[in-house]
Amino acid sequence: MVPIIFIMPFIQLLILSNAATFDVKHVPFHLQDLDRSSLSNNLARYFSSSGYFRRTGESFSSIQAVDELISRKADLVVVIPRNFEHDLITLGSTPVQLIINAEDGFSAGVIQGYTNDIITGFNNEHKMLFARAGAAFPEIQVTSSGWYNPELEYTHYMVPGILVILVTLIGLFLSGMNVVSEKETGTIEQINVTPVKSYQFITGKLLPFWIIGLGELTLGLFIARIVFHVPMLGSYLLVYLVASIYLLVVLGMGLLISTITDTQQQAMFVAWFFMVIFTLLSGLFTSIESMPDWAQLVTMLNPVRHFVDIMRRVMLKGSEFADITGSLVILCVYAAVMLTLAVNRYKKVSYV
Repeated sequence: MVPIIFIMPFIQLLILSNAATFDVKHVPFHLQDLDRSSLSNNLARYFSSSGYFRRTGESFSSIQAVDELISRKADLVVVIPRNFEHDLITLGSTPVQLIINAEDGFSAGVIQGYTNDIITGFNNEHKMLFARAGAAFPEIQVTSSGWYNPELEYTHYMVPGILVILVTLIGLFLSGMNVVSEKETGTIEQINVTPVKSYQFITGKLLPFWIIGLGELTLGLFIARIVFHVPMLGSYLLVYLVASIYLLVVLGMGLLISTITDTQQQAMFVAWFFMVIFTLLSGLFTSIESMPDWAQLVTMLNPVRHFVDIMRRVMLKGSEFADITGSLVILCVYAAVMLTLAVNRYKKVSYV
């Protein structure tokens, strides 16, 4: 149990924070330059030197380009048509075909954003070629900045959420195996004949893991700050207040699972069932706003979603108590319900 508590979470934190990235880098692309002019070569250079794309080959056959996409040797095909330079200079515009592998819709959207930026940069550098002779060329300058994460570091977005998942795993699985292990060893019968009240029994089972969970959170926050340089713009005290309530939810749920199962294997399967649903509906990997309306409503019943949201708000935005009141109230209600059910369920089997 000691390696599960102290070693496994932080190996997962270090690995998942680097692996679960929204960045799409070194996208392989295939070039079809049918013009072979100086401007077409310059456009191809824009793609190769951007840092986002890596040229894997070049051809003049559309069949070969499709084969590159099918075999996943390329996720993008850039087709520069014949007379590209001539039309660009004389007509002021010319089409460029970008064929993107949209098997992964999210990555395809990111790739499309990269290509738009490259085309815009190319246009800005050669804008004099687009203006008609003697006509003024209007210029609009756009300056953008990312709020709360100016450098667009994906670790700043992912680490708080992954930390919540790891704390949930420890609390849910360890508490889920707690009472059921007493059943398997037979010691539950000895406890049931003692004058220990149900709430006292549940408190004794819950308190050690509650303390361990806060310890896990402390070490996780330390790693997030030292290793990944995730800022803490809000209050640590507020984080621990929310975490204390959230752990009551998770531990209460784990103890409830432990009282309704007969073996540790059953408890693990039930806990894992809920863990998968909670993780997928938490907004950690998929934006909640992009989910269907019914799924967004379901996420309101997900305690992980609320804690992930609070952690990101406090750490990255510096949110205060008033900003998280709604989610905090939901967690308090959830904690009361889970603990009440756990205590009542234990009463039902206290005669065993």
